[in-house]
Amino acid sequence: MKTIGLIGGMSWESTTTYYQVINQTIAKSLGGLHSAKTILYSVDFQEIESCQANNEWHKSAEILIDAAKRVELAGADFIVICTNTMHKVADQIQKAINIPIIHIADVTAKHLLAQNIKSVALLGTKYTMEQDFYKSKLFDKNLNVLIPEAQDRNIINQIIYDELCKGIIKPDSKQAYLNIVDKLVKNGAEGVILGCTEIGLLISQSDRNTPFFDTALIHAQEAALLAIS
Repeated sequence: MKTIGLIGGMSWESTTTYYQVINQTIAKSLGGLHSAKTILYSVDFQEIESCQANNEWHKSAEILIDAAKRVELAGADFIVICTNTMHKVADQIQKAINIPIIHIADVTAKHLLAQNIKSVALLGTKYTMEQDFYKSKLFDKNLNVLIPEAQDRNIINQIIYDELCKGIIKPDSKQAYLNIVDKLVKNGAEGVILGCTEIGLLISQSDRNTPFFDTALIHAQEAALLAIS
């Protein structure tokens, strides 16, 4: 079994999902008392969020490069960055280490294509929805990406940082998300990417018939399967 290197804490609420899903996938695949070999480096998310807010992506890259080097030194065979937004600096991190990073957008695109999705809605932080670092991975697979209108993007982002990252789950916020999803589906979305690893704490496939692609679950499952391949 390969050793999975996790860079988490962004936020720790969703990192717990990664750890749980990785181990559940290993146990289901191998049976018995099997569990995953993992090395977790959990950052202080306040430092990362401050970098995001101040457009200091180079500084956040330095923090995550340090984390990645420590995980590599500890014996990880590959790295999983347990967040969508910070894949903005994934290329810089990859250049600084000698083990591969499993990119969250790549594995998500794989699942979209497997279900014949051509047009997909993307929910996430404002950085993920508005900038190209994530969407470009989807464009490369000839996927059409729909993002919410500006007011809805602000609602999604505010709920992520002010509620979900703090473990706060509100029925009103869930309904707000589902209303936004419904609008995107009306505009042609055949599926919905839950493109922030905390969004799956608020909404899930049981809420709508339109296929949801929970990036935290997909990323964790793919990491587990790679570890035993």
